[in-house]
Amino acid sequence: MENRQGEAAAVLFEAKPEIDIHEQSPIALAFVGDGVFEVLVRARLVERTRLVPNRLHAAAVKFVSAKGQYAALEVIAPLLDEAERAVVRRGKNSTKATVAKHATPQEYRASTALESLFGWLYLQNRGARIEELFDVIWNALAPGFALQAE
Repeated sequence: MENRQGEAAAVLFEAKPEIDIHEQSPIALAFVGDGVFEVLVRARLVERTRLVPNRLHAAAVKFVSAKGQYAALEVIAPLLDEAERAVVRRGKNSTKATVAKHATPQEYRASTALESLFGWLYLQNRGARIEELFDVIWNALAPGFALQAE
């Protein structure tokens, strides 16, 4: 995998699942995907902004909240292949015991779907695809999130 400068990029962690990921529940995939998405957001904020720590956190929340992930999924949905759409569909149809108090059920299901997708891609070591989708999300949503230092 190459980084944005065309150099060989180091993989933070290489997934080596011992269980077929196709047998994992969407919630398990979302558990991994939540962490993957959070790291991507945090790294990009530090790479591209000069925000102070409390503003970094506030900016990150805009991306990783159910509302932010709902918007992110809307942006990338047309770019997904059939297998990715199937993972998203499974994620949306999965049930959790709780629903976020600041999100609609639709937003919450979409956030689980996005996290499932990122977890599924990560567990297949498809870092280039993760970067591709995240770049689309960042370029579409970051301008509207007013990420300038104040």
